[in-house]
Amino acid sequence: MTKRPLTQDEQRVLHHKGTEAPFSGRFLSHGSEGHYLCRNCGARLYHSRGKFESGCGWPAFDAPVPGAVAEQTDADGRRTEILCRACGGHLGHVFRGERLTPANERHCVNSLSLAFAPDAETGRDTLTLGGGCFWCIEAVFRRVRGVHSVQSGYAGGETDNPSYPAVCSGTTGHAEVVRIGYDPAEVDLDSLLELFFAAHDPTTLNRQGADVGTQYRSIILCRDGRQRQQVEAYLARLRASGLFTSPIVTEVADDAPFYPAEEGHQQYYEHHGGQPYCQMVISPKVASIYQRFADRLEEE
Repeated sequence: MTKRPLTQDEQRVLHHKGTEAPFSGRFLSHGSEGHYLCRNCGARLYHSRGKFESGCGWPAFDAPVPGAVAEQTDADGRRTEILCRACGGHLGHVFRGERLTPANERHCVNSLSLAFAPDAETGRDTLTLGGGCFWCIEAVFRRVRGVHSVQSGYAGGETDNPSYPAVCSGTTGHAEVVRIGYDPAEVDLDSLLELFFAAHDPTTLNRQGADVGTQYRSIILCRDGRQRQQVEAYLARLRASGLFTSPIVTEVADDAPFYPAEEGHQQYYEHHGGQPYCQMVISPKVASIYQRFADRLEEE
């Protein structure tokens, strides 16, 4: 997915903790329904439902997306700085006790730190899945019709900004996952889940083949309550179908911060298809899935 490079002003705010001039930001009076995203990494930070007019000169929100925003004491020693939890980009500051909304807090955010995704815009839904090595799951979904982005990363744990070696150590609590961006008008959630459960064994706890550890657990992280209901309903039907003779151990969890994996892990199969692991593990899996679900694939 192509992303416009940061401007100098955006870098000044996001990377160097600058502040835009009051009443200058493009999102100050913005009233569309949708999610405000981190301009640096694309993580969902706030929904328009929580946006309100505070008169302060910057966009104000009374609540972030759960787990999306981190806090720390500002360099001035007085204020509380807010940052994108996924990438550490500077957003602004949070103030509490002003009684401006029932939530009684004001996230004062620079427009330069934000992007926007309308609720009504197609191609903006996401699904986060883990089913063993993320190289495998990413390769399976890359050609699915209606899927416009697949990014490998880490989620479901406690450690901020984990590295691949740290996740492999099993001490972070994170799973290897892929975040899938898709257009619901072209591919529905049930179809994606069907592919997911065909691409891994959801009955083996913390293991896929020779890959063993909690980082390889079967997990679905749901972006909101509605998606969780759909996922749990699908799982109930899957269990009732008897397709798997052993109990399904897939973890279903609420959305959590998603940390993109290092660049060397993105599109791994595409770049390293000749390596032994790719030839012995990923290639047979991809071939089987592509043969079985050929009608759901984009042309190469």
